[in-house]
Amino acid sequence: MADADEIADKITDEITDEITMRVARYRPDKDRDPGWQEYTVPQREEWTVLDGLNHVKNEVDTTLAYRWSCRMGICGSCGMNVDGEPKLTCATFLSDYAPGPVTVEPLANFPVIRDLVVDISDFMEKLPRVSPWIIRDEEQSVDDGEYLQTPEELDAYKQFSMCINCMLCYAACPVYGLEPEFIGPAAIALAERYDLDSRDHGARQRLDVLIEEEGVYGCTFVGECTRVCPKHVDPAAAIQRYKLKAAQESVKMFLLPRALRR
Repeated sequence: MADADEIADKITDEITDEITMRVARYRPDKDRDPGWQEYTVPQREEWTVLDGLNHVKNEVDTTLAYRWSCRMGICGSCGMNVDGEPKLTCATFLSDYAPGPVTVEPLANFPVIRDLVVDISDFMEKLPRVSPWIIRDEEQSVDDGEYLQTPEELDAYKQFSMCINCMLCYAACPVYGLEPEFIGPAAIALAERYDLDSRDHGARQRLDVLIEEEGVYGCTFVGECTRVCPKHVDPAAAIQRYKLKAAQESVKMFLLPRALRR
């Protein structure tokens, strides 16, 4: 068992280890263009990039602006570019970037409001277009009970239900960066989540939206959205599944009489 001196030495080492964070700064009321500011923070084994930013905010520079909430990889609000890659900063450890410096920037492909805070209004406007909720042809009465599902029916869509709207996939998507009209990977993945739900009847309604050029056909299948997804949702797979649905619908429209298409 380690004695008190060894424990004290270890604690001292952890406290004295430091790493430099190179943080993007932009204050529209003061700055003409974005710039950089470096901060030296403790490098402790359990500290994440978000911990480093919180240290800066609490102990060094209270003017630094960024978003965070749960610190548990659930809320999705702390997404930023860390050394050029979209990451949840609450799940990205400073020690992985030692000896530093580690660069922290706002997510790419979004307008910057201030420092590390981006404007996601475009996504919030696009998401309702795919109706990410259960659509019923006819609601059953409360007396009829719940809409029950088997474990197999849950498994059919569970993967796509894990999306936390962190916007990492949009920041990584080269198509969205070049074509802002593209509805984007997270919206399409959430559309697929409800299409696969046994309680839902809205697949045709969503397909009418996503069959357009700014829908699934805008995707060139680079696959970066899936690579950076912290919840393994696989938006790229959802997009390819939708392309198949669209192709099948086109064949049906060409070959079948109108009465037999659905």
